[in-house]
Amino acid sequence: MSNVDPHSSASPSPAVRAPEAARRTSVPAPETPWNAPEPTGPLDALVEIPGSKSLSNRYLVLAALGSTPIELDGLLRSRDTDLMIGALTALGVRCSTVDGSDTHMLVTPPDGGRFAGRCRIDCGLAGTVMRFVPALALFADGPVSFDGDDQARSRPMRPILDGLEQLGAGIEYHGDHGFLPFTVTPPDALPRERADVTIDSSQSSQFISGLLLAGSRLPHGMSLTHNGGTLPSTPHIRMTMQDVASAGGHVTMPTPGQWILDHADLRLPDAVVIEPDLSNAAPFLGAALIAGGRVRIPRWPAATTQPGGLLPAILIRMGATVTFDGRPWNGSGDADGSDVSTAAGGAGMIGVTGPADGIIRGLGRFDLSAAGELAPSVAALAALADSETDLVGIAHLRGHETNRLAALVEQLTAIGCGARELDDGVSIRPVPRGTLHAAAMRTYHDHRMATFAAMIGLAVPGTRIEDIATTSKTLPDFPNMWTRMLG
Repeated sequence: MSNVDPHSSASPSPAVRAPEAARRTSVPAPETPWNAPEPTGPLDALVEIPGSKSLSNRYLVLAALGSTPIELDGLLRSRDTDLMIGALTALGVRCSTVDGSDTHMLVTPPDGGRFAGRCRIDCGLAGTVMRFVPALALFADGPVSFDGDDQARSRPMRPILDGLEQLGAGIEYHGDHGFLPFTVTPPDALPRERADVTIDSSQSSQFISGLLLAGSRLPHGMSLTHNGGTLPSTPHIRMTMQDVASAGGHVTMPTPGQWILDHADLRLPDAVVIEPDLSNAAPFLGAALIAGGRVRIPRWPAATTQPGGLLPAILIRMGATVTFDGRPWNGSGDADGSDVSTAAGGAGMIGVTGPADGIIRGLGRFDLSAAGELAPSVAALAALADSETDLVGIAHLRGHETNRLAALVEQLTAIGCGARELDDGVSIRPVPRGTLHAAAMRTYHDHRMATFAAMIGLAVPGTRIEDIATTSKTLPDFPNMWTRMLG
């Protein structure tokens, strides 16, 4: 059996680890605020981060599009990945655990590659489910209906559905045009030549990724063009391109905003090992800057397509010291597109130590368009910094689980920090820590707003967080992991 393992180095026994059954961990009910724990001194913690949600859900889709069973090891088990597994199961894909481990799964595509239609997909609040799975309906034997949480009905969907219509699918909206709920009816016949598809993906890179993941199955491939404004989170698109290539597909980007995808019979290696989720590492590594001391995370890839690969360089700029296997960080893990191979450099132990003088540096004007999902964690650090920070290039965050820009401004203002929305970001004007005051911080059903609030709680005693359980979306055991990190 072949094996792709981007985490070749052995990791020590973790002090803070998310158990396989973490999504069942007891946390306060949504109506019971969680008292954010406070540090008792400088940190000295080893934190093991579960698998990447972005990679987990991409590999699940690619495994389903293949023709043979594929093992996925290190799979994240959270609400988002469970929703993806549920969606694929409804389409006739068999997903079973291996050796009793719910993070090790065997994915078996449907016989003949034909997905089961006449089913309903529950998207929850998972953007990867609502934007990746509709393209699979092109290859179903009947209509597929999609719906999700009430909050999901406000998330934009039209670009991916416009693309499917251009490929011959029928789209029936059951509510507001361009939003959930809707039904996709597969075309009577797939395009008889290379398909030309043009969409505006300026609200989310997931629209491009959703078409790229499935496009190899088109008989003559596809030419895909983005015709809107700035394309956000391009590392996520590079991640998709690399993942498609790892499954035997061939996708190129001849010019910015255009992709050419050839027809291919997709097949991942027999076994794939999934990287830890680097964006989920941000609150833990950032905690070292707030509380002082050091936080280490094993299995950090030396090179990665995850946008979270940009995090070490950001933390260095904010005053941290970063090491990789004990050596000074050289930036090789940045997801800047220069190296999209997750296997080339193996993996090692990343360590982040807070500023020696205890002062977090502001970033000034900082373009975070390549890694917008880091914005809440970076905003928490910026609120405790010595100077102003303007995070720009992240207008698309208004269309995430909540309007993250408005949410960040509201919650920063609630604790006494200066903040306002910009056209494409958020401006943060920190005040001395001693003048900040505790608040009951809202999460808006958004996992990253919950972890943002926990970071604030390290510096503002008495912070309470409403609905900490929303972290189950991508990091099921977060409350216990956070508490154990503090010792």
